[in-house]
Amino acid sequence: MTDTYETLSSNWGYPTQMRFGVGRISELPRVCISHDIARPLVVTDPFIAGLPMIADGLAALREAGLEPGLFSDVKGNPIGANVTAGLEAFKDGNHDGVIAWGGGSAMDCAKAIALMAGQTLPLWAFEDVGTNWKQANSDGIAPVIAVPTTSGTGSEVGRAGVITNEELNTKKIIFHPKLMPLTVICDPALVAGLPANITAWTGMDALAHCLEAYSSPFYHPMSDGIAVEGMRLVKEWLPVAVADGSNLDARAHMMSAAAMGAVAFQKGLGAIHSLSHPVGALFDTHHGLTNAVFMPYVLAFNQPAINQKICRLARWLDLGDSFDDVQQWVLNLRTEFEIPHTAKDLGVDDTRLSEIAQMAAEDPTAAANPVTVGVSEMRTMLDASMSGQL
Repeated sequence: MTDTYETLSSNWGYPTQMRFGVGRISELPRVCISHDIARPLVVTDPFIAGLPMIADGLAALREAGLEPGLFSDVKGNPIGANVTAGLEAFKDGNHDGVIAWGGGSAMDCAKAIALMAGQTLPLWAFEDVGTNWKQANSDGIAPVIAVPTTSGTGSEVGRAGVITNEELNTKKIIFHPKLMPLTVICDPALVAGLPANITAWTGMDALAHCLEAYSSPFYHPMSDGIAVEGMRLVKEWLPVAVADGSNLDARAHMMSAAAMGAVAFQKGLGAIHSLSHPVGALFDTHHGLTNAVFMPYVLAFNQPAINQKICRLARWLDLGDSFDDVQQWVLNLRTEFEIPHTAKDLGVDDTRLSEIAQMAAEDPTAAANPVTVGVSEMRTMLDASMSGQL
């Protein structure tokens, strides 16, 4: 028997409470009440804010006797000023919880707002470095409920948010264990209207998370297993979701793959993200698209360290039995989804390559790359991505 979206419905307790299935957005008021949230602030982006799902959700919350607010001043790559404005809205409305509703950008901004609800230190004090998170007043962190509307970042099951420090033009990972949403509502119907290009880009982000987590040299076999199954779902269902956004089976499986990627990368990421973060900060590129552009160049650079693992992956995914089979699969996906082959095609200015390489080497994701990388190694991959040489 083949699973269909009617049967792809369940409650999961890992890594947090997850209510998965078509139509489960109707449970949002009950979820708020179960967490003693009476005045939730819905945080989303300007596009999602104008869709019927938000109006319907706010109406349902009000009908349940709750007093929701709405904040949607969130950029595609959220900046510190978005968090500041959202925090003002949170306090002005006397809110007691946050509903992170949208893609990765809205999720990240929402979690940062929730973190800052009860802090005296600035946002950047909680960058994911060392034990910075221990400086936070954990009792002052507002509870978060997540409602994803894309299938890529997996931020709905993460304990961090990526926010650009606009003064430094640098993306910062803001972390605290209590940023993990208390409950996630994954309703594939909410993703059905996502445009084909955004479906492709966010899906490639999910693939990047799984692939880098799997390739990371750290020992975490549970993450490896989750990453491999996530990649299988991407292989079988991302092309279907891009071709037919109304296919709720494909949407459900890609929602699962996105969450699995975020769970898996607790093991670590790598140079795909190290390069993508500064490019996104400097050129305001879409994160998933940027990951897709850098993916084959980083794979090629890391081959000496990951060849055996990638050959095993090729067999698991029924792609063949070699590293080249996996690399060709990635290249074929990029061609199918009309993703630029080079960073130059993405809009990267070749006068800033030294700056990007330095920022990439300093990005915290670089530490988990399977090959040790510094500025010169980042520059090597950047140069390859600019010329298109694999």
